[in-house]
Amino acid sequence: MHVAILGAGTMGHGIAQVSAMAGHDVTLRDIEADIVDDGLAAIESNLEEGIAREKVTESTAEATLDRLTGTTSLEAAVTGADLVVEAVPEDMDIKHETLTEVESHVDPATLIASNTSSLSLTEIASVLNYPDRAIGLHFFNPVHIMALVEIVVAEQTSAETVARAREFVNGIDKTPVEVADAPGFASSRLGVSLGVEAMRMVQEGVATPGDIDTAMELGYNHPMGPIELGDVVGLDVRLDILEYLRAELGERFRPPQILKRKVRAGKLGKKSGEGFYVWEDGDIVGTSGDWGDA
Repeated sequence: MHVAILGAGTMGHGIAQVSAMAGHDVTLRDIEADIVDDGLAAIESNLEEGIAREKVTESTAEATLDRLTGTTSLEAAVTGADLVVEAVPEDMDIKHETLTEVESHVDPATLIASNTSSLSLTEIASVLNYPDRAIGLHFFNPVHIMALVEIVVAEQTSAETVARAREFVNGIDKTPVEVADAPGFASSRLGVSLGVEAMRMVQEGVATPGDIDTAMELGYNHPMGPIELGDVVGLDVRLDILEYLRAELGERFRPPQILKRKVRAGKLGKKSGEGFYVWEDGDIVGTSGDWGDA
């Protein structure tokens, strides 16, 4: 298949990597050449790390990179694609604008997928002339390691589209779960609930971010604690999701003040170098000093 990935950030380049590793020809697109180059460089780095850990062979890495191309042109990326996956920012207007342009360049049979983690697929699909081919493919970070993909079914999605999406997910060696288009789907609604309560505990001085994360990692066998995960995902993204879920589902999703303060201060987590933790070269090197009010 020819797979087009729109957005070369953390999720976009991860989806591009696993798609290329599965044998698909992949075009990775973003609005700036530097972002595309950074995405391709991140894929190469992931593959090199996989080789070092003997999880990936050199021949597989080379073949994967050969199947990848980058561009800043949306038309060039999606023309002739069998599947388009948007991984653009979690903003409905941006998604509508992107998918409207995508549909002007693709065949009616092309699947159009969104990697949204919480926004309504039914609303996202509403701008399409052929909304029956819209589907949610919610990947998890880091994409090349996490096995789950949430297939989100919009009101307009056809049974054929669901079947084709499931076939794609199985073909890239991921495990699909199918969910209805409800606010937060399944994983985001539960994951954000855990994350927001962890932030409230930090705000109340119950424990440090590190101790809360360790408790969940060792006590519940989570691969990453909820505070660290928030930093990795992006605290601005967490805040946007909470505001959306609050509007849809009620006050139990009200964002805590500590999260709002950090986002206002530009402390967005790993991508900005500081969130609840301090980050250098992708690693935690300390804890942000304003971790509690008590």
